[in-house]
Amino acid sequence: MSESAQATVRTLVVDDEDALRFFIQETLRRAGYQVEGAASGEEAMEKLRDTHYDLLMLDLMLGGRVDGLKVLEMTRWRWPDTVVVILTAHGSLESAMAAIREGVDGYLLKPVEPLELRQAVRQALDRRRTQAQQQGMDTDTDLIERAPFRVDVKKHEATMDGKLLDLTPREFNLLVHLMRNADRAISPQELVRVVREYDPVDTFEARDICKWYIHRLRRKIEPDPSSPRYVVNVRGVGYRFGE
Repeated sequence: MSESAQATVRTLVVDDEDALRFFIQETLRRAGYQVEGAASGEEAMEKLRDTHYDLLMLDLMLGGRVDGLKVLEMTRWRWPDTVVVILTAHGSLESAMAAIREGVDGYLLKPVEPLELRQAVRQALDRRRTQAQQQGMDTDTDLIERAPFRVDVKKHEATMDGKLLDLTPREFNLLVHLMRNADRAISPQELVRVVREYDPVDTFEARDICKWYIHRLRRKIEPDPSSPRYVVNVRGVGYRFGE
C-alpha cells in the first residue's frame, strides 16, 4: 500500500493503556495513517456510533462496562466493512475464538513491535481489498439460482421463496460459496477462508470457527435448523449445499 493510500485510511485505536495507545497511534501516524484514539469501550462506542473508520485497532481486555468484544460486535453491526485488528495481552483461545467468530482481520499479542504492527495492519487491509476485488470480478455468475434460493451477488441480495433474507456479509458469502459449489463437499478450512479471509491453524480450529457461521446461517434459511435440508453435514469432510 502506498503512502498516499495509507493517508486515506481513517483509523481508530482503542486501548485503555495510555502509553500503549499513544505508541500505536504514533507508529501508525508516522506510517502515514489518519489516526484517532479512544481510551475506553464507552468512548469507542460513542465515536463509532456516527463515524465510519476504515481500520479499527482494538484491545480486547478493556476496563469498564464495555469490553473489546462489545465494541467489536457493535462495529460489525454498524460498519461491517471496517477492517479490525485486535490486540490483547491475554492470548487465550477463548478470547481469540470469540473475536474471530465475530469477525476480525488480524490478531496481535502484546507487547508488539512497530514493524510487526505495521505489517499486520498492511496485510489486513490488503486481504480485505483483494477480497473486494475478487467479489467484483466474476460478472458471469452475478445471479445464482438454486431452488428455493435466488442470489444477486452484485446487489448483495439473497431471497428464499421470493422473500428477502436478512444476512450479514459473512453469512451471505457463505451461502454464495455453498451454492456455487453445490456439486461437491467443502472443507471447514475452505469455508473459513471464504467468510473470514483467515487461514486456520488446524482442522480443529477451522471446524470451531466454521460451525458458528453455519449455525447462524441455518437459523435464517432452514425450516428446521436441527434437521438441515440446505446446509448439510458431510461426515469427516465438511458441508455441502443440499437441493
